[in-house]
Amino acid sequence: MLLGFVILYLVISIGIGMYAATRVKNVDDYYSAGRSLGMPLVVAMVFATWFGAETVLGIPATFLEENLAGTISDPFGASLCLILFGLFFARPLYRMKLLTLGDFYRKRYNRPVEVVMSLAIALSYLGWVSAQVTALGLVFHVLSGDVISQSQGILIGAAVVLLYTLYGGMWSVALTTFFQMTIIVIGLLWIAYLVGDMPEVNGIAPVIAHAQAAGKFEFWPELEWAAVITFVAGLLTMGFGSIPQQDVFQRANSSHNERVAVWGTVIGGTAYFLFAAVPLYLTYSATLVDPQLTGTLLERDAQLVLPSFVAAHLPLFAQVVFFGALLSVIMSTASGTLLAPSVTLSENVIKEMMPGHAMTDRQLLKVTRAVVVVFTVGVVAYSLWSLQAETSIHQMVENAYKVTLATAFVPLVTGIYWRRASQLGATLSIIFGALVWLTMEFVSPEAALPPQFGGFLASAVGMVVGSVVEPGNRAG
Repeated sequence: MLLGFVILYLVISIGIGMYAATRVKNVDDYYSAGRSLGMPLVVAMVFATWFGAETVLGIPATFLEENLAGTISDPFGASLCLILFGLFFARPLYRMKLLTLGDFYRKRYNRPVEVVMSLAIALSYLGWVSAQVTALGLVFHVLSGDVISQSQGILIGAAVVLLYTLYGGMWSVALTTFFQMTIIVIGLLWIAYLVGDMPEVNGIAPVIAHAQAAGKFEFWPELEWAAVITFVAGLLTMGFGSIPQQDVFQRANSSHNERVAVWGTVIGGTAYFLFAAVPLYLTYSATLVDPQLTGTLLERDAQLVLPSFVAAHLPLFAQVVFFGALLSVIMSTASGTLLAPSVTLSENVIKEMMPGHAMTDRQLLKVTRAVVVVFTVGVVAYSLWSLQAETSIHQMVENAYKVTLATAFVPLVTGIYWRRASQLGATLSIIFGALVWLTMEFVSPEAALPPQFGGFLASAVGMVVGSVVEPGNRAG
């Protein structure tokens, strides 16, 4: 019966997505919903796209296995990214009337920088989308009572998300996300209310007190160089590295004016940070209600603690609500992050390779949809490989932003706020950042200075050196 309700929910989501496809008339509709979305839809997209599998399954698992400091990249870094993007990037980028973030690198620098940055941005999504698809496989595996393997669940989940993202683009993302955010908020709050009423839990305060006594709220690093650098790098890898991302840009760019672009992103990021506490509360409560189950799952896979706890201790309707909310969380993130790299590759790499850029609007739309399919195949392959390598959902998301922190962030910031930033500066920034990051990944991946942070610092040096040697002359 539970699986039947979940299937019904999937059908409804697909139906909403297919209805949204009727609004897609051109590439602008597919990429950014015609830049027509109001505050509620933008807030919903920002919140629900980032409130993904790692928030419900990955972050709580990390919290149980480590402590609050283990979550520095997400939700702390993720929320920092959204708030910074809204305050400092949304308005200038919105005014440029771009279709993709790759367009910025072409207009501000040159075509080679556009191509390299677009490829780097698209590559960074492989880990993030794969984390969502892996989580879908995990949900189907749990719901079917192990009848459906996690690998088979990955294939099913990828097919569902592909179906409604393929045709509706950003309109599908917007409408399905608004529906899914409603399910997420209402569902998880109600589940938290039910869990809080359990005699072993008895509200919020006892859970917080127990976690504090267990040392779970240890957050600040020891005052030594290596610990502080690791802490800061964990915050900035996602806090800075996820700013030059197409999905963040697309949500702001879909707004119908600058005010919505700015404050829709800031409000969505703030709501994400606050609501991320709910899965932490639910998962830690499981250790009080059923310590034996929790202990067993911690040895096997901490990501199973929350869904297994719900399945074992909550009534059927509550299970339906929880797994509906969980699927909402995952699919809303997966659809948006599947669309973003596909749009970037189509607009900034494939289109520009055509002789004379000779591609009609209809042809570009077909190409973009084809890229969505191809990228989905790549995501599935990476997900299955990560499953064999036992890479956690939280790790997959953290790894996604290393490439953009080391290569894309500095050219974006300086391109907006430093007039002297030049083509040579951008080129050296990318080369220095990529070389230092990749070299450190191979030579000393566990060094006190994390490789991606070393790449970030080298990228900044490259931009300064190149722009001093050959200054830019951007007007305005």
